[in-house]
Amino acid sequence: GCTADKSSSLWSWWPSWRPTSMSLLKTTESKILACKTNKVMRFLIYNKRRLTEDASPKTPLVMVHGFGGGVGLWIRNLDALSRSRTVYAFDLLGFGRSSRPSFPSDAAKAEEQFVDSIEQWRQAVGLENMILLGHSLGGYLATSYAIQHPSRVSHLILVDPWGFPERTKPETQQSEDQGAEAVKRPTIPRWARAIVSILSLFNPLAVIRAAGPWGPGLVNRFRPDFKRKFEDLFDDDTMTQYIYHCNAQTPSGEVGFRAMSETLGWAKRPMLQRVHLLPTSMPVTMLYGARSWVDSSSGDRAAEIRGKAHTKVLLVDDASHHVYADQPDDFNKVVENICKSVD
Repeated sequence: GCTADKSSSLWSWWPSWRPTSMSLLKTTESKILACKTNKVMRFLIYNKRRLTEDASPKTPLVMVHGFGGGVGLWIRNLDALSRSRTVYAFDLLGFGRSSRPSFPSDAAKAEEQFVDSIEQWRQAVGLENMILLGHSLGGYLATSYAIQHPSRVSHLILVDPWGFPERTKPETQQSEDQGAEAVKRPTIPRWARAIVSILSLFNPLAVIRAAGPWGPGLVNRFRPDFKRKFEDLFDDDTMTQYIYHCNAQTPSGEVGFRAMSETLGWAKRPMLQRVHLLPTSMPVTMLYGARSWVDSSSGDRAAEIRGKAHTKVLLVDDASHHVYADQPDDFNKVVENICKSVD
């Protein structure tokens, strides 16, 4: 059931403490995808979800969601982008409705498990090459995939990608000697550092699960933006319910993410240290929300490292981290133009 059992036994409510299940996630996802006007063929391959539109000879677009997300978040984009080519979207290993295996605690090995699962999915579906688009954590993993399997990627599209910059060093006396233009960041108070160090012992989304029956309300309260982004499609809590059910299941992908990240969300293996490994001829477009917490200067740095001939950095006005949902028309237009440039 989706509510806690009322019983005289003290422990009878424990199994349903979290009002979630894979079945409820499936139901909520189905409600979201019912908004689509094109027909959707859904099936599982190695527990990786795939959404596909009518077959087309053009290079397919593969969309990889970010941390804590799933295929349902692309609801504003699938129809528009699938008009001219096949579009695939899957739940990353350990997220959404994909299988939830254990992940190693080593950053490189956790990343490799994610990337291997994408390659296994590609082989199972039978794609020769693709336009690969990744958002946030999906952008980091898409880049890693493109480095390891460059012949499979016709164009790499990174949307507000996570994990590119190197962790900033604490301010030293040297910064004061760099002139008046050097901006000194305020130091984090000791009490805040203590809280962060305690929280780092837990998986990122543990609080949602620990909240039990209050979990859905917690998501609604702290992420009201998700409801607003899709309010013209749903007049209820469908999207926040979807986010809740995606993340209240057994932790798996977030364990892998935790292995790959340091305190405050920095990547242990920053992608800027590896972008030079992408073939110089591979076109890369980095798309940022102008109001996002992700700094677009990482994109500028990547363009400097790779050479600007095949690397473009674009800003979408009035968009935050979830560019595809904040400004779907602009996002779809940019991605469609990129796809047309391929074929």
